[in-house]
Amino acid sequence: MDGHDVEFASFQDASDPIGILHRRARVEPDRIAFTAGDEVWTYRRLATEAERLAGAMRARGVHPGDRVALHMANLPELAVAYFACFHATAIAAPLNTRLKTPELRPLLQRLRPVLYLGQDQLYPQVAPIAAAAIDERPIPHRPGLDAPAVLLATSGTTGQPKLVVHTPATLAAIAASFANIGLSDRQTVLHALPMVHTAGLATLLGCIRFGAPIVLLERFDPDLALDAIEAHRCSWILGLPFMFTELLQRQQERPREVGSLRYCLSSGDVCPEALQQDFADVFGPPLHSFLGSTEGGASLTYGLQSGPVSRVAPGTEVRIVDDADAPVPRGETGELLVRSPSVSPGYWAGPDRVEEMPEDGWCRTGDLVRRGHGDDLWFVARKKDLIVRGGSNVAPAEVEQVLLAHPAVRDAAVAGVPDPVLGQRVAALVQLAGGAEDDSAVPEGVRAVAAAQLADYKVPERLLAVDAIPRNAMGKVDRTAALALLLGTAPADDERATVAARR
Repeated sequence: MDGHDVEFASFQDASDPIGILHRRARVEPDRIAFTAGDEVWTYRRLATEAERLAGAMRARGVHPGDRVALHMANLPELAVAYFACFHATAIAAPLNTRLKTPELRPLLQRLRPVLYLGQDQLYPQVAPIAAAAIDERPIPHRPGLDAPAVLLATSGTTGQPKLVVHTPATLAAIAASFANIGLSDRQTVLHALPMVHTAGLATLLGCIRFGAPIVLLERFDPDLALDAIEAHRCSWILGLPFMFTELLQRQQERPREVGSLRYCLSSGDVCPEALQQDFADVFGPPLHSFLGSTEGGASLTYGLQSGPVSRVAPGTEVRIVDDADAPVPRGETGELLVRSPSVSPGYWAGPDRVEEMPEDGWCRTGDLVRRGHGDDLWFVARKKDLIVRGGSNVAPAEVEQVLLAHPAVRDAAVAGVPDPVLGQRVAALVQLAGGAEDDSAVPEGVRAVAAAQLADYKVPERLLAVDAIPRNAMGKVDRTAALALLLGTAPADDERATVAARR
């Protein structure tokens, strides 16, 4: 490539990520795409650098359909690398920056990338396995709107993560869906979600689709985030519940001017109602929540009331079914199935092989929900997390909400421990709030308050106080690790852990 700007006229619409970027670069070349520290990136600069990198990738022998491993924090180079892969019709394979060598090894062996693009600080985790994982063989691939464009790993809390396929068409549909969650060119977006994960990549694409300038943080830090909101008058933010918990705490300790905020959206995990209320009291705008998944794309939008409620997004069909796939009546709990243009076509099983494709386009989310008024969908539990105690179902999220409402509890995780009589019993980890850690009576007091709000079979029969709730690399509660702590098969984070057991 020479030093001149590239020509973008060959892309006519926004039916794929490259079309989205090049249309924006053609119409508003000098508009700010994002700022990262002191750097300002226009759409012209982003599109030009992506084309240059795509040319360099081709020169190094990257063919259509080859996997390119992307291993970076939220840097401008990661955005460039994504669009370079899309332009070269290679398959972007982002790697979680928190994974260590033993976790990365099986992932890279499955991906067989031909090229690794990463930060020098992260490369030591890959260096011992890079040579063995590189695949030099070009594989026939017919690129198109329905061909794999990116492979996004699931959280993998019960084993090896699956690699979810998204195509240019599904990525474009996901980007367009951000209109349903308040995004427009009138918003300034604080972006602190890792772009190696689904929500982070989707936010990048959505912002470019609608021309919303991004303030890009390399990684989430509550103080840096609050400073950025104040300095850039950010108005729109999407995050995980724990991020909003930390923002709330730091804003209470050292207030910033945050009156510019308009849309605050929580997804990726259940957002406690108490957090929603406290956040609105301190920040002003409501903290909305909605369900999202790597496989299900952008099928839902945020609820209009507090609690774990979402709404069906325009263009999405939903079914709520029992174990026999029969529809359940309104108000009863069943598994949520969604069908929309943003749904993944399946899981990566190897070059040109996609498995477990949605039947007739219907994606099984694994979420148990009940339909409320109109299009309201109330989250009950992840199907795999449901606790069955003596034949009665207990949703961990419901119990966690009650525990989190207690002023002495900062964080909580509920799991079912095996029991020879009842099958499972309900147990919980709690992270106590400041000032409560040294009071050994607190866990029993928390359990007593829960007993006044929950049916007897839902009340945790064991509470274990720990320094921190275990979370996986995506920031979600790691229920496998939580269960290990409750069973005593893993070391507790808090050597002073206190157990309150019901006799």
